[in-house]
Amino acid sequence: MARYTGPATRKSRRLKVDLIGGDQAFERRPYPPGQHGRARIKETEYLLQLQEKQKARFTYGILERQFRSYYEEANRRTGRTGENLLQLLESRLDNVIYRSGLARTRRMARQLVSHGHFVVNGTKVNVPSFQVSKFDIIDVKPKSINTTPFIIAKETLGERPVPAWLQVVPSNLRVLVHQLPERAQIDTPVTEQLIVEYYSK
Repeated sequence: MARYTGPATRKSRRLKVDLIGGDQAFERRPYPPGQHGRARIKETEYLLQLQEKQKARFTYGILERQFRSYYEEANRRTGRTGENLLQLLESRLDNVIYRSGLARTRRMARQLVSHGHFVVNGTKVNVPSFQVSKFDIIDVKPKSINTTPFIIAKETLGERPVPAWLQVVPSNLRVLVHQLPERAQIDTPVTEQLIVEYYSK
């Protein structure tokens, strides 16, 4: 599936937020890239809406067409569209692997899923956008458990807090989905209402 493969730090600097997490290059230069990066830009309402949409897109590693599909699905569901959208994005399998601490970044999580290292409820899944559900059980394939990424994951488990809606069993790196995330449990730095306004025009 298509995805953005360019320099992530450049996107972080353009949007003024660390999209990777612990990006040293962003911390050294937290201003937009390019010759005119420090010039003052008139912040219109449209620009703010666009920036919030782009933040969400690049945080979760999604291209425009797929992101629009997520918005349309969120809009069809009952409840607040913005909160539904973030819940759909958080429920992606690659994001769940990242949130559980089995991968250092979402890009790494996406690669691990694509390479077929996980089973969900006993079925092999290699689609990063797979939507997990309440009470799903995610396991590392037995053949993969002793490979380098998961040996490191066992050693570093606990360094990053695991959200309350997930539970990780350290012995076999099993991930239990207790519930789908609520807005208060999602720390992605975006204002979802601006995204809704962007697509509502």
